[in-house]
Amino acid sequence: MLNRKWYSHPVLLTGIAINLFVLILAVSVKGSPEQLMRVLTEDGIVEWMQFLCFAMTAGLLVFAGVERWKRSGFDLATLGMLGLGLVVAAAAMEEISWFQRILHVQSSEFFQQNNRQGETNLHNLAIGKGGSIHKTIMLKMILLAGLTHNVILPLLARSRPAVRNFVEKFGVYLPPLPVSVIYLVLVALSHVLIEHPRKGELGELFGAVHYMSTIFAAYFLGFGYSQPAVFQQTVEARLVDKLFSGVMLFLLLTAWLLSAGAGAMMG
Repeated sequence: MLNRKWYSHPVLLTGIAINLFVLILAVSVKGSPEQLMRVLTEDGIVEWMQFLCFAMTAGLLVFAGVERWKRSGFDLATLGMLGLGLVVAAAAMEEISWFQRILHVQSSEFFQQNNRQGETNLHNLAIGKGGSIHKTIMLKMILLAGLTHNVILPLLARSRPAVRNFVEKFGVYLPPLPVSVIYLVLVALSHVLIEHPRKGELGELFGAVHYMSTIFAAYFLGFGYSQPAVFQQTVEARLVDKLFSGVMLFLLLTAWLLSAGAGAMMG
């Protein structure tokens, strides 16, 4: 377990830096509707980064779950990690409409008639007048779950350690409160500083990066996590956290290149 402060943890700091960079990028081009749209549009850097972070996080969760299974046997925490991994993997696929646009697959008649964007995904299925599953249901659930997981439970755990122990029994961790506060502040700033119909994509990206970095810090390095971490040797963990920081930056570069390629194809 790494007993360092959050502000000296490379993975956590890299996650914050990536989110701050994307916010600054969006603010810097907000005066140009065309450039801002290229940042926030389908197959833009924000959406590709979301997919890459979700895909990486799903892999991390499944890997951590399998390692726990090997070391401690199959228990409720193992089931929780594996289950969360599958949910996040589905979120990643939903983000790119299950590779529909990449493979140039035509949507079925059902999705053409019932999906707000005419795509093959579930979160944009229409509900009521002008609504969708994502806007009407999922955003409210994400907001409630996000505040509970990032603020309420970490605050309670400070004075009641039993709260953290209870949460960890289900294979869940609690992110560091200061890191969560920074994440939520960046989400709030994105809503205040950016005026665009798709500005909510920024908050979703911030969440994807935040969870990727804090999940790695908890499950793999034992940061703020009382259960056995994947890497338990301090020297080994200190090398791995720097390596993963580099991987996160590489994901950002990859998202940028993918978005540039999509823009060239559309052009």
